[in-house]
Amino acid sequence: MLGHLALIVAASFASAAFYVNFAEQPARLALDDRMALLQWQRSYARAALMQASLALLGFLLGLAAWWWQGRDALWLAGAVAMLAPWPWTLLVIKPVNDRLNAAAPERAGADSRLLIERWGRLHAGRTAFGILATILFLCAII
Repeated sequence: MLGHLALIVAASFASAAFYVNFAEQPARLALDDRMALLQWQRSYARAALMQASLALLGFLLGLAAWWWQGRDALWLAGAVAMLAPWPWTLLVIKPVNDRLNAAAPERAGADSRLLIERWGRLHAGRTAFGILATILFLCAII
């Protein structure tokens, strides 16, 4: 049961992250600079808590599945892949996040748009970690 829950959480994380890259980011970039920045700021504030929670829950479930379901390395690797978005965000994406959060929407322009575009490329790393975790957990179940 733990492994199936880990898979569900990993797939939920990957799906949410993919949605951002596939639907939300392109829609955001279709807006003018001010609205794109404002939308990013409001969206990120809400999404960060959800994605961080899913990553932590997926890590804990993957770790529990590894411990109680035969100590298969796939569970452990999936758990690590679920937690990987945290250091990725803190070390790689956070400087961009900080600059975007500090930017005033009324002063948005080419610089803020470039940061939003960069953020989208960096966010794809989170999506990749979620997909990797999902695949690892699925392989562990099979």
